[in-house]
Amino acid sequence: MSNSKNPMGDMRKSTVAVIDYGMGNLHSVAKALEHVADENTSVIVTSDPAVIDAADRVLLPGVGAIRDCIGEMHNAGLVPSIRKAMAEKPFLAICVGIQSLMSHSEENGGVDCLNHFQGNALFFGEKHTDHDGSKLKVPHMGWNQVKHTIDHPLWADIDDNARFYFVHSFYVVPENKAEVAGTCDYGLEFCVALARDNVFAVQFHPEKSHKDGLQLYKNFLHWNGKP
Repeated sequence: MSNSKNPMGDMRKSTVAVIDYGMGNLHSVAKALEHVADENTSVIVTSDPAVIDAADRVLLPGVGAIRDCIGEMHNAGLVPSIRKAMAEKPFLAICVGIQSLMSHSEENGGVDCLNHFQGNALFFGEKHTDHDGSKLKVPHMGWNQVKHTIDHPLWADIDDNARFYFVHSFYVVPENKAEVAGTCDYGLEFCVALARDNVFAVQFHPEKSHKDGLQLYKNFLHWNGKP
């Protein structure tokens, strides 16, 4: 794994930048990417906007509270590079990363997010229940099935209704339902994957989701950014 001190390594290699803004399970994400990368791909964990701008692909991780995530992105001066990457190259956001791309989150009394996807991140609620009225735990934690709602290159070689690993109390509700790429059921059917042009975002943790999570990362490393 490279770092921002020697950011680009072999210039002949394709590079994927994992954005380090102080929030996210960077080590496990980078290791998972390296596991599926070929010898022509370099994985870089970086907080350097110039390195992010120069990378061929960009991954935005995220854990914890959305207010802290958005605040650290701004404090680190990374928001312009994140927006530039979303406009120009294959871009993947995971876990709280998908929530950060929405317009707004109701977490912590309300947080304005990056507004790449119009819509909100909503709380499951303290009294979230299943379809039969039985109480469900919040956060939604553990394995659950993901239904593909569109054909997309990042779903390649991943079965519909494959199981992925989740840890979250908020879920995204996009205004444009055509941007929903995958759904999950936990007392209600909700969006767990969004796609538009060269941007793909998921609520689950691919790096904790065994072979299907690794396959999604492999697909990302070979994706040209086209739907």
